[in-house]
Amino acid sequence: MTKVNVTSARWRKSSYSGGTGGECVEIASVPGLVLLRDSKDSGGPVLGLTPAAARELMSRLREWSG
Repeated sequence: MTKVNVTSARWRKSSYSGGTGGECVEIASVPGLVLLRDSKDSGGPVLGLTPAAARELMSRLREWSG
């Protein structure tokens, strides 16, 4: 497993996140990985996906949300 410095990553909040602070997802990219985290817990766990896996996840989420 490779260690990634997530504190220096440039995080962006989803445009679908509401202004009330609920259900917020943030995304960042570092060389070779796309990072996802819960914006309410910026020090919590981070999911690291390859760019291909991130594209697949986003595609499936779009299908699911219809």
